[in-house]
Parts: sequence; C-alpha cells; structure tokens
Amino acid sequence: MDEALLRSLTPSVLTILVRRGADFAAAEDAVQDALIEALRVWPADPPRDAKGWLVTAAWRKFLDQTRADSARRRREDLVDEEPAPGPTPGVDDTLQLYFLCAHPSLTPSSAVALTLRAVGGLTTRQIAQAYLVPEATMAQRISRAKRTVSGVRFDQPGDVATVLRVLYLVFNEGYSGDVDLSAEAIRLTRQLAGAIDHPEVAGLLALMLLHHARRAGRTAPDGSLVPLAEQDRGRWDTAAIAEGIGILQAALARDRLGEFQAQAAIAALHADALTAEETDWVQIVEWYDELLLLTDNPVVRLNRAVAVGEADGPRAGLAELAALDDSLPRHTAVAAYLHERDGDPETAARLYAEAARKAPNLAERDYLTRQAARLNAGRRR
Repeated sequence: MDEALLRSLTPSVLTILVRRGADFAAAEDAVQDALIEALRVWPADPPRDAKGWLVTAAWRKFLDQTRADSARRRREDLVDEEPAPGPTPGVDDTLQLYFLCAHPSLTPSSAVALTLRAVGGLTTRQIAQAYLVPEATMAQRISRAKRTVSGVRFDQPGDVATVLRVLYLVFNEGYSGDVDLSAEAIRLTRQLAGAIDHPEVAGLLALMLLHHARRAGRTAPDGSLVPLAEQDRGRWDTAAIAEGIGILQAALARDRLGEFQAQAAIAALHADALTAEETDWVQIVEWYDELLLLTDNPVVRLNRAVAVGEADGPRAGLAELAALDDSLPRHTAVAAYLHERDGDPETAARLYAEAARKAPNLAERDYLTRQAARLNAGRRR
C-alpha cells in the first residue's frame, strides 16, 4: 500500500467534494473514511484509477453521512449529484484548497491551524508545537474552526498572508520534524510565486530554497544531527542557494520589506559564508532587529540572542537570553551552548542534558545527549 500516494491525492479529493456541495467538515470526514477503506481494500484489489476511486468512495461516504440527518428531498437531490465512475482529470487543486481553507469567516490563526490539519497532513501535536501552545488547546481551536466553516459557502478565498503562513509552517515541519513536507511546500510556493507578483511570496520562496539547500549537510551518514557551524558546506546545493539569493535580491529591491524577506536575508548570510568563521554575525543581528520590528515573536528573540552571542560574545548572548521566557522551545539548549562558549562546561553539561529531555524529536535529543556526555567526559579527565 502506497500511503504517500494516498496522502498526495487527499487535497484534490477534498477539493472536489467541496466543489460538489459538501461542507468542509463533512467532506473532510468523508475523505478520511475513504482513505481507511482504501487501506483495507487496495492491497488485494488495487484500482486502475486511484483518484477516481477515492472521489467516488468519499462522495458515497459523504452521502451516507448526509442521509443520516437530512430530509428525504435533500437526500435524493444529493444522490443525483453523485459523480459518474471513471477517470478523474489529473488537476492539482492543492494550492486552491489552501486558499479555500483560509476562509474570511476564520481568524488567521484558526485558518492556519485548520489548513495544516486538513490539507498539510500535520498532526494536532505538530501544529501545537509550531504555535507554542498545549496540544489540547490546539485541538479545541481546530474543532472550533471546523464548526465555523461547517455549512458556509467556499466562494470567498482567504488572503495571501494566511496562505503564506500555512506554507511556511508546513515547510518548517518538513524541514525539521518527523514528516517530510518541505519539497511539497516549495512546489506550492513556486506555483503561488508564478501566479501572484508579491514580494513576500518571493521572500518565502527564497527562504525555503536557502534552507533546503543546506539539508544534505544537516545530518551525518549515521543520521545524527550536524549543527550549522560543523556542516560540510561542500554538500550544500549551490544552485538552490544562487536561485534563492537572486529571488531575494529582486524582492528586496521593491522596498516592501516583510518578515519572510527578512528571514531569507538572514539565511542568505549563512549560506553566503564560505566557512562558519566568516559568517557576518553583526549583519545578522541587524536583520533580526528588522525582523522584530515586523513581528515581535519570542522565537525570533531567542534566535537573536544566539546571534548576539556570536557577534558580541557569549555573555552578551546570555544577557539577552535572561530576558526571555525559559519555557520557550530550545531555550535551554541555547543557554547550554552560550555557557559552554563562556567557559562554564559544568553548567553547560547540565543544561545540555536538561535540553535533551525536552527535545522535540529524536535527532535533537541524541545530539544534545552527546554534547552533555562530551563535556562530562572532558571534566573527568
């Protein structure tokens, strides 16, 4: 059973049901039921037209749901609308579905959460981590969003800013999390950049390309995490870096700075340095200052503390860190790194071990555990 195929077909099937009159919440439930049915049936009897099979099965599931609580007249009308069997045109509706989920009846944060769950394929836990809120809180937010859009007409697509936020979070989860979604996010952002002349769309595409270009260097052959300063820069994708920098320069020339352009500028400074020692940390701090003017985000402040520690010394970084909430994700890991650079291996080892227990994924946990073990071994010698 090719679960990747099922995941790739889900957005298009969901879009087709919405277009045919299903409200979003019911359509999502019907598609999920159809996917479960496919997992049961396909191994023994694979269909010739996978998408057509899913559309028909999902529509029938939707009709079954509707019949349970609808009058006979409406039920018979819906039966007449059932799509005919046969191949379904291979149109990619994913990006359009992103816009439809960013419905004006939802707040931007609710629209992002709903789209990440329904279209992006992220779990409620992953979305909650991205928003720095408890999983139960995010589950309630998603449920409220489903109730809000249930029964509304999806003829008023949402704004570009909300769609960009969704694409960014999908890419970020694919880049650093358990599910590989980054290539799909880049593909959709390319589509959006081709359709909309907007500097922030270009900024987001540049940011994705610059981060993705470094991906091959982020892990060692054994799968362990390699920090940026230790990465083999010969493994970076120089063509993607050149493309990302070119797109960014064109966007910045329009003098309409946005947060994705600022983030891309920081990524470009990392990518442009031939060695870690040549990184222009002073300019990176300046870009973080620009970014904070655009979005007063605690994670941005945390990253800025690291940059200050590199530009002005670890004690300056620790002073910046002291002003931040220590419950922030990766706060403890940053503190450990800065204490090690400040010549305090005992405190650093303790903080690395504590950070490992809080790590959001296995790769980070293993890396932080190794850092703690390294420092402890050095102290025993």
